[in-house]
Amino acid sequence: MLAKQILDELAGKIGSAIAESPVKDVEKNVKTLLGSTFGKLDLVTREEFDIQQQVLIKTREKLAALEARLAKLEADAPAALPNPSEQQ
Repeated sequence: MLAKQILDELAGKIGSAIAESPVKDVEKNVKTLLGSTFGKLDLVTREEFDIQQQVLIKTREKLAALEARLAKLEADAPAALPNPSEQQ
């Protein structure tokens, strides 16, 4: 029990020493630098990516439905459509 208390106290002192050390400043500066660099890049957020992914899925579904509809229309009325080989 006494050893656990001593270890907890030591861990607390080490943690506070690190928090007050230059290591904390370096970490803050690196985070700021990375944030600035990422801000300059042409990146999208995960939310924007997910939204565009859903739009793409819906667009592909709509395209597939339209292609199927066109194929059905072409099959139902072959004489009404000009033959591409005759349009020369």
